[in-house]
Amino acid sequence: MTDGALGIGLAGCGGFAEFVLDAVAGLPGLRLAAVADPSHERARLLGERHGVPALGSLDDLLERDDVAAVLIATPPATHASMATAALRAGRHVFCEKPLATTTEDASAVVQEARLAGRALVVDHVLRYNPLLRAVERLTRRGLLAPPRRFLFENDASDEDLGSDHWFWDPAHSGGIFIEHGVHFFDAARALLGSDPVSVRATAVGRPGGPVDMVSADVVHPGGVLASHLHSFTHAHRAERQLMRLDHGFAETRISGWIPVHARITAWVDEEGARAWEELPGQRDELLAVEGFRPGGGERITVHVERHAGSTAPARGRGEERTVPHRVTAVLDLGGEARKQYVYAQSVRAAMADLVRSAREGTPPVAGAVSGFAAVAVAEAATVAAATGAEQSVLSPGPALSAPVREQAEGASA
Repeated sequence: MTDGALGIGLAGCGGFAEFVLDAVAGLPGLRLAAVADPSHERARLLGERHGVPALGSLDDLLERDDVAAVLIATPPATHASMATAALRAGRHVFCEKPLATTTEDASAVVQEARLAGRALVVDHVLRYNPLLRAVERLTRRGLLAPPRRFLFENDASDEDLGSDHWFWDPAHSGGIFIEHGVHFFDAARALLGSDPVSVRATAVGRPGGPVDMVSADVVHPGGVLASHLHSFTHAHRAERQLMRLDHGFAETRISGWIPVHARITAWVDEEGARAWEELPGQRDELLAVEGFRPGGGERITVHVERHAGSTAPARGRGEERTVPHRVTAVLDLGGEARKQYVYAQSVRAAMADLVRSAREGTPPVAGAVSGFAAVAVAEAATVAAATGAEQSVLSPGPALSAPVREQAEGASA
């Protein structure tokens, strides 16, 4: 650190790296020290734009005393080796997802983070999204029951993914489950509060082309099922995403892979109705994420329709409750036009988490174990799709020692 700020070196100067640097610009406690890329021109242009030295490799970054942390923004197959090198050199690490393309490599990175005693944050941006954080808080408060079912459908764009893009090559990307699905395997793990047990999966390829659609049914403890579908088949303007959580007597629907809008419907008793009616006045607290700067368009609205249903007890999955009132709550971060802003602020919050973890020595929200756990289910889904057979998911418990878990991951705040 210099002048109290964490000096960070960027490895990989592509378009995503530019997005990340713009997102974290001016973040308190962080200072960009240098950038590096095998392409001299890419490194030069980005270095000049930010007024820092342009280098040729990760090794060059690690030779600098002013680089206390490394930001890895390279294709997935390089993540584990780069993170390992940085940790062994005593640096903190901010790693774009996935942490690795195999569980073996992800486990090795976790061990390196433990041995180095350094902070490692994986860029699982959904962990830093105010809407998902709000659902976690509402669940802890008891306004929402723990989810019984998780569903995510992602009809994403392939408009910028030409046939020669590394995304389509599993040797570079790990495949769709690993390159992209880790975001949502991690989100399900956080929202369901458990590590998955097993997975069945299907992969479909376009005629004469690569696999562009995958689905996975992931079983969590207690009979909780999480279903994930990803297709990279659409134009940007035709993209659609929906996350749905079944809470029994309530349902949450969150739209956008970068979530900007949530709608919750719930059947409640009078005490529950009053608790929901108080939420608009708690907007700032409910949507707060450290490092995420509100954009001014955030809102929470709640409508309670009293006696919308019968006062007779209602029963579902063996649970009986008297819930005559219907609640409709809307949590909004400013509409679809704010998606890129929310994305950037989620990245900023993840980087703020790294700064905090490095400064205080406390575990980050999306740490190495989060990275490992997401890769573990993604790898199992990839094998399940290839073999047609259900696969067990390697849990962080058997795979990692208790000291690793304690040092590598913190609870969501």
